[in-house]
Amino acid sequence: MGSSASFTATVSAITDAFGDPTRRSIYLFVRDHGGDHGVTTSAVADRVGVHPNVARHHLDKLASGGYLEVDVAKAEGGVGRPSKRYRAAQPQVQLAVEVRHDDILVSLLGRALQLLPANEAEKIAEEVGLEYGKAMAASIEPEETHRSFRGALHAVADALSAHGFAAHAEHGGDGLQIVAEHCPFGDAVVEHPVICAVDRGIVKGMLSHLYGPTATDTASSLPQGDTVCVTHVTL
Repeated sequence: MGSSASFTATVSAITDAFGDPTRRSIYLFVRDHGGDHGVTTSAVADRVGVHPNVARHHLDKLASGGYLEVDVAKAEGGVGRPSKRYRAAQPQVQLAVEVRHDDILVSLLGRALQLLPANEAEKIAEEVGLEYGKAMAASIEPEETHRSFRGALHAVADALSAHGFAAHAEHGGDGLQIVAEHCPFGDAVVEHPVICAVDRGIVKGMLSHLYGPTATDTASSLPQGDTVCVTHVTL
């Protein structure tokens, strides 16, 4: 399941289970006080301030969703209704869902670019990457900017790897190229291939700062069904 779909499914499941404030309070009480032995329905009802039947309803809903575990103990002396004790299932639910803001922004960028003609959208995406690449290169020590074309390309690959691209430089075609084995933009780039132009722009922007003007083109990419992304670079 892709990151966007996984995030949506997580939010949906948590909202369904914990959207009711009483149920949320009950879960938090059981999680924080249940320990290994669990808590009873009456203890939950007293703490939350609801009728035991209401507490039991919410506890059983949480248990059926896999959020709580239930142990059934016989009544003392073997007389009366067995007692249920509830404790949080492992792993425990983190109600503060981690939002990956980068994924949201990349998806937003892709959808916005879809509204433009293809050539214009690709131009804008590459310009964004170009400016970002220049800023990345500017953070490198000044004395490192005086290097050969090959040295500059390796520096670009190292910088991209530090940003999650798992990149390296190698010979390819009639020149050199950057091969990225991972795309930090995730599934969004498959849905919006125009974002690949951002990668190409980053390479061009970094090289313009570290070495000088170059030409770049996308030789292969994940959205095209390739196993790696390749940016071909020529002088």
